[in-house]
Amino acid sequence: MTTLQPVRGTHDLLPEDMRRHRRVVETAREVAERFGYLEIETPIFEFSEVFKRTLGDTSDIVTKEMYSFTDRGGEGLTLRPEGTASVARALISGGLAQHLPLKFFYHGPMFRYERPQKGRLRQFHQIGIELLGVKEPAGDVEVIATGHGILSELGLSDRITLEINSLGDGESRQAYRTELVRYFGSHRDKLSQESRDRLERNPLRILDSKDEGDRRIVAEAPLFGDYLNEASRDFFAAVTRGLDALGIPYRVSPRLVRGLDYYCHTAFEFVTDTLGAQGTVMAGGRYDGLIETMGGPATPGVGWASGIERLAMMLAETPSARRPLAVVPVGDDAQAPALKLAHDLRKAGFAVELGYGGNMSKRLKRANRLNASVALLMGEDELKSGVVTLRDLDKGSQETVALDALKDRLAGYR
Repeated sequence: MTTLQPVRGTHDLLPEDMRRHRRVVETAREVAERFGYLEIETPIFEFSEVFKRTLGDTSDIVTKEMYSFTDRGGEGLTLRPEGTASVARALISGGLAQHLPLKFFYHGPMFRYERPQKGRLRQFHQIGIELLGVKEPAGDVEVIATGHGILSELGLSDRITLEINSLGDGESRQAYRTELVRYFGSHRDKLSQESRDRLERNPLRILDSKDEGDRRIVAEAPLFGDYLNEASRDFFAAVTRGLDALGIPYRVSPRLVRGLDYYCHTAFEFVTDTLGAQGTVMAGGRYDGLIETMGGPATPGVGWASGIERLAMMLAETPSARRPLAVVPVGDDAQAPALKLAHDLRKAGFAVELGYGGNMSKRLKRANRLNASVALLMGEDELKSGVVTLRDLDKGSQETVALDALKDRLAGYR
């Protein structure tokens, strides 16, 4: 018989994993709501063109990592590798530009064909926010502050460093691109074939090369900051002043770049040294040209995305499962009343375990395995008197409680 296994690069989120996962999502959602971000959900798959336009035909994601397929109607579809493009598409197709500015929070699965390793899977999950329609540096500050707030609420801020850099405006970017072409052109013979192919089309992509020979050349490449015009310097200064005012520590990282032309001004990453090679836990930046690239109106945007798996791995402890109440019928005559009691308590908001069979001893053992806080015993004497016996499984104490007063008595065990 064939042994069934998950597909390579995927894994099951069993209850303990799921509690960590949910802690990240619920914390992020709650903090994002404080900043005014509203939750949305986009489809898991899109027309392939959505990602080819936004991620670039020469990017590793498009050329090597996308899960693309043709459906029965002949349409080219792709499982989403990231969330920003889908949000931008939703703004265009939903006619939302008239409602700008817009603030969105999302979470869900993403898909990339990569070599699986710690903190990086082929089906992974992200949280993210997008701020659309705000051109001022204050938008960048708010987006970063939202991310920092989430990391702080998760108890991770002391193990994470914010790195930021400026990519400047279009004029600055063109000046830097010209200098990169000159510099890399002088080292053309030493570049990998992939980087030589990128030299004319998108030289900034060379800065992301994983080839060791390329990395040595990149280490001596010109810095973006040396080609920023005055407007770009002023924009970045406003962002850093905002972070200083909020007390959010950061480190300027001159080599931090984004390879696609629609990125501009602020680029940032929250990084850690606790996850080995997968050190980036949240990454984002400003992408004022993205929506126009997709065929929509010129719309400024800034946002970030974060891998839920990586954040979940960093949590100090696994959140505890909710402790149930255990309803324990004693004797056949108590089965139906116990069923009714469990149902009523669940409707009142309590987590309740009833069990499916066995004597009182077996049911109490099951209650202990489930870490129940209380056992509610119903036997012949309790039925006659309209009461239950409440046994506190932590203290070992026991008392009799009238059925009509039970919900109030259990308030402390909710």
